[in-house]
Amino acid sequence: MRHGCRILLLFLTTFFCGWGATPLLHSQESVVDLSAMQQSAVHGTDQLSAVSDAAVPDTVVSETVTGPAERVSQDPQNPEPHAQNNPNVAATYQPVTWKNLPRRVLGDQKLVWLFPLHLAQGQHLLPTLGVVGATGGLIAADPHILVHLRNTTAFHEFDEIFSGTNTGAFTALVPATFYVYGLVRKDSYAEQTALLAGEAYLDSAIPHVAIKLVSRRLRPSAVPVTGNYTDTFFKSHVSVLGKGSSFPSGHAAGIFSIATVVAERYRHHKWVPWVAYGLAGAISFSRVPTFAHFPSDVFLGAALGYTITRYDVLRDRTH
Repeated sequence: MRHGCRILLLFLTTFFCGWGATPLLHSQESVVDLSAMQQSAVHGTDQLSAVSDAAVPDTVVSETVTGPAERVSQDPQNPEPHAQNNPNVAATYQPVTWKNLPRRVLGDQKLVWLFPLHLAQGQHLLPTLGVVGATGGLIAADPHILVHLRNTTAFHEFDEIFSGTNTGAFTALVPATFYVYGLVRKDSYAEQTALLAGEAYLDSAIPHVAIKLVSRRLRPSAVPVTGNYTDTFFKSHVSVLGKGSSFPSGHAAGIFSIATVVAERYRHHKWVPWVAYGLAGAISFSRVPTFAHFPSDVFLGAALGYTITRYDVLRDRTH
């Protein structure tokens, strides 16, 4: 009974964060947009009164009355109704569609795999060294952390709620909810959020699968109870999609790629990044107490999901 209540609580939370949170985000945007339109209308009326005695061409009067907010919405380069609130130039000027999604992913992957050339030119050295250093430190600490987790039951309830099945369903539900909401409400901004989340997920999946194929790290659950966790790399048998390899975490890469899209596109609501990254962190960490991944696997997966999405998928595509 208690287990059923926990599962029900998880799915109620999922429902709120998915279908419930989406209209909440857009209803708040509507208030902002209405206020901006009212201010624009007052400003336009004042301008019209000031030039009423002058011989002004019809096109100028029309532009003055409509105001800047309406001109932005009529701009073919800016088709999204909430573009003035959108910090992401990529989604504003080059919308992603089902048709151009494969081409966009290929372009994203080109930048990902050419990243070492930028490092050779001295670019992005400090953040890269930070990620590599933190990952290396966690690899060294992994055996000690896993031994402690093996001897504790403190995360038993947490493991039941944040199981692989539940967290996988939640990861898929978030972009699906935005897409369905966008279709039902004819909200192109929500649809773009869903498609960008799908693009980000694919972009993070390709490199993390490639790393899995090379690292072939044993999962903690594959280490015997009497064994240790110090010699785990290049030991596992993996499929062509990397299944069976622990390093890095695909769960962490996927959920952080989706969370970054939502957090960036709705960051004018200050609580959204906290909720998005908080849930992504909890889901990523859930893979450690279940012995599905080492802490270093989770950290690197999260770093891949965030950086690829933030600086590749959401990059400025106008130049």
